[in-house]
Amino acid sequence: MPGWHAKTEALQREGRLQIMGIVQEQHPDRCRLFMQWKQMGWPVAVDALNRLGFDGVPITFLIDEHGVVRFVNPEPGELETFLATAYPLPPGLPTAPDEEEVPATAPPGEPASAGAWRDHGDALFLWGADERLGDALGAYGRALAESGDDGPLHFRLGTTYRRRYDSPHRETADFQRAVDHWARALEISPNQYIWRRRLQQFGPRLEKPYPFYHWVEEARRDIRERGDDPLPLVAEPGGSEVAAPEESFEARTRAEPDAAGRITRDPGRLIRVEATQVPPVVVPGGVARVYLVFRPDPGVKAHWNNEVDPLEVWVRPLPGWVVDQPALTADPPPEAVSVEAREAQFELKAPDDAKPGSTLVPAYALYYVCEDVNGLCLYRRQDLSIPVRVRRPPR
Repeated sequence: MPGWHAKTEALQREGRLQIMGIVQEQHPDRCRLFMQWKQMGWPVAVDALNRLGFDGVPITFLIDEHGVVRFVNPEPGELETFLATAYPLPPGLPTAPDEEEVPATAPPGEPASAGAWRDHGDALFLWGADERLGDALGAYGRALAESGDDGPLHFRLGTTYRRRYDSPHRETADFQRAVDHWARALEISPNQYIWRRRLQQFGPRLEKPYPFYHWVEEARRDIRERGDDPLPLVAEPGGSEVAAPEESFEARTRAEPDAAGRITRDPGRLIRVEATQVPPVVVPGGVARVYLVFRPDPGVKAHWNNEVDPLEVWVRPLPGWVVDQPALTADPPPEAVSVEAREAQFELKAPDDAKPGSTLVPAYALYYVCEDVNGLCLYRRQDLSIPVRVRRPPR
């Protein structure tokens, strides 16, 4: 986008060319931040569901004043040809409505086809706000039941689960469900570049083509230096999303913090833990990235005590399994107490002879947590069993 913007900026100022973008991002607010950073003011539409059906990007279209596509991925010099040509109005061209109608969000009548349920899910995702995402998931589920195994529907389900995960309406397993559906979509259509990138965004470094959001902090710094406030993000990128790719798996070592197991256990009453594996299954010898999210339980008004050591996680891989960094920390905010979710990520390499099925990887977390707003603050350990799924390699 910055390249096209720089090449066409004068044409835009002269009114000879109007630029518009379409972004196929899970988090469109990151595109807004990028546009603010590069000071590009033209409109950008969002196609998070991949409704256009593109299997790769970028694609450039030159569209004339009648709405007709004249060039796709133009060669050098074709932009000048396009601008210099007065295109006639094609006969029989339908006229565009003055205003786009908002699709109805009422469910289709029974019996309804897979397409009707898919369109209903799209309407809920696009126009129903976050509180209707559960209904959108239900509509896509009905469409999937009617159509059988369908890649675009699996991708829609994954995108919707991840959006709900980032919303106040999140459910515990939403991130893992998103990963499962994205992976199934890619199994059905392995040449779908956009679906592959969505998984790689959250996956291990061995499978990354580039760091996805390493530019965010630089963008914020440059925007602040201009005297502006960076636009906020719904989900802060970190860990895998900013990590650079690696060509080989490297394991790091560190002394174990509670090898004797002497710290008093918290059986999950104060801090709730969620685990997500990306990709959802690995082959023997493969690598998965594991996300651990720690959330204080609001039911007992639990909160972090930030005046002492940060949250620390220790992973104890089974024989033959290798972890890239067994000790993980999550630094606290500057406030004395807080209730935010904290995340730790690590990568795990399966042994070459790993048996198919689910393996429980042992780990534990150490943290300072308080029981109530004015309650007792404790140092606690929580023992974890992280499920990692292995399957037979394809033949």
